[in-house]
Amino acid sequence: QVQLVESGGGLVQAGGSLRLSCAASGRTFSNYGMGWFRQGPGKEREFVAAISRSGDTTVYADSVKGRFAISKDNVKNTVYLQMSRLKPEDTTVYYCAVDADGLGLRAAEYDYWGQGTQVAVSS
Repeated sequence: QVQLVESGGGLVQAGGSLRLSCAASGRTFSNYGMGWFRQGPGKEREFVAAISRSGDTTVYADSVKGRFAISKDNVKNTVYLQMSRLKPEDTTVYYCAVDADGLGLRAAEYDYWGQGTQVAVSS
């Protein structure tokens, strides 16, 4: 069992930045890839970014490429999502998740999920 707790969400103006954190506990963090997804009301969960077990490889959705950066600290058991040049359309709830195989692009590939953190970007 893995427990995930996200933090760092909030309200920011368009063009601003936020850093989301996801602290994991329960298993050896370095054995897992991690991902960030987002989901708005009535919408499917959307892939944002993923990082490999070692942290050496990352992949991003086209909508956030060049603006967001995912990173992983295997000592602190924490994965981060640095979000820059935020846009109003980035407003939604963001979730982190564990992927045993690493770098999954689909929500179904992830085994454990956090509770989500709200991000709101004002225009």
